[in-house]
Amino acid sequence: MNYSDAIRTELNYSGVKDFDFLHGSWCVTHRTLKDRLMGATEWEQAEATDFVRPAFQGLGNVGCFVRTVNGVRFEGMPIRLYDPRSAYWRIYWLDTINQVMDPPVIGRFQHGTGLFLGDDYLKGEAIKVRFSWSRITSESARWEQAFSADGGDTWELNSIMDFQRNNNASNNIRSTSIEGSKYENPIY
Repeated sequence: MNYSDAIRTELNYSGVKDFDFLHGSWCVTHRTLKDRLMGATEWEQAEATDFVRPAFQGLGNVGCFVRTVNGVRFEGMPIRLYDPRSAYWRIYWLDTINQVMDPPVIGRFQHGTGLFLGDDYLKGEAIKVRFSWSRITSESARWEQAFSADGGDTWELNSIMDFQRNNNASNNIRSTSIEGSKYENPIY
């Protein structure tokens, strides 16, 4: 056994394929609460697209999310990275509104549902952030975001995305392959 084999035996790759369902092209119905952590009840809805491709030699993926609301184009980029040392995922977010990388939410999938938690700020106040992935099939999925201003005692759901696979897209990549201890990405 060489050094790299010894290190690999201590790493946990059991969750590395958890986000493979998301690879490809999607049509997304995105609903957002108009005002967050203000007791608001009015929601906005917009249609969007998302394209997700494998990245980082199979240890993650990158998305390109696009929607237009009231004539204004919005682009977002989720970066999802699997850490085999902890067996947890880290999800980072960049967008055209904030133009900074948000702190990651960290979590994993259990029993077909992904739960990810993190810390952030909203209007200068510290908050908790929760992402969840559920209702996952080969053709659909749901993502939800909630915020907490009280350390996670109560949560306000503020964003819901319902994903439907766009089977008409010519670049619909669905999975990565694992060959031995090397992760291969079919689009490179």
